[in-house]
Amino acid sequence: MLKDLLGKYYFEGNYNCAESILRAGNEYYNLGLHDRDMIMVAAYGAGIQSGNTCGAVLAGAAILSMKYVEAKAHESADIRPVVVNLMRKFNQKYGSVLCKDIKPQSFKPEYRCQKTIEAACDILEEVIAEYEE
Repeated sequence: MLKDLLGKYYFEGNYNCAESILRAGNEYYNLGLHDRDMIMVAAYGAGIQSGNTCGAVLAGAAILSMKYVEAKAHESADIRPVVVNLMRKFNQKYGSVLCKDIKPQSFKPEYRCQKTIEAACDILEEVIAEYEE
């Protein structure tokens, strides 16, 4: 399972939510990203550093892009339905995709956003499984 790799990145590596999910997703789905490539989502943590869209959701969308877009999003019939489903499922679970709304529901100092990023991994795997059926 994707979330089984999170501890390696979130706690041992001390990466933020977005970085941890992208790094775990890169390993789990063999996306072929290099360490330098994954820095691109560093600013997504803490809701793009501003409480906005959750970094875990954004990293999930980045993984979906790597899986389903060959060159350009608007040339890919696959990307819209999987991302819309990701957003819908996250909204169903938390009532929002905004970090400022999600954090009060699941953040605890002893494990930070672990519960949210685990949920994001479960949702991402569910979205991919449903799409690939």
